[in-house]
Amino acid sequence: MYTLKFNDEGLQLRLKQLQSQLDDMSPVMQDLGEFLVQSTQDRMLKGQQPDGTPFAPRSETTLARYFALKIKHGAQPLNKSGEMRQQLNYQASADGLTWGSNTIQAAVMQFGARQGAFGSSSKGGPLPWGNIPARPFLGVSDEDRSAIVEELEEWLA
Repeated sequence: MYTLKFNDEGLQLRLKQLQSQLDDMSPVMQDLGEFLVQSTQDRMLKGQQPDGTPFAPRSETTLARYFALKIKHGAQPLNKSGEMRQQLNYQASADGLTWGSNTIQAAVMQFGARQGAFGSSSKGGPLPWGNIPARPFLGVSDEDRSAIVEELEEWLA
């Protein structure tokens, strides 16, 4: 899961205002969780990181391996089967929110991995077989930040 700590004064102020008005922040956190999961899924379909830059493309080696093994894949990285995108989830509580994916490849996609970082295969080859570039998919875009502020202001109204 991904934990986000806001260092944005506007968000902090609105959150503190809400906390003073509500006995339970869980519904607010649930709304934000649903929004962040949907926003992350939308970016993954577009092949974009939270900062708007495209995901690193698949390497020719990866594409050749997919072809040789007859592995079907989506047009964008992180969309081979759609499993990771579909399994994004959140956990909301009265005092926080986390969201992310529990799929096995999620951390590797977020942070990347060096060839051989996970040891060797049964045939002695490195795992992964090549370097995997980081393709950050979790995070808050500028548009997300604006939408979160709007959501908090609606709760304040």
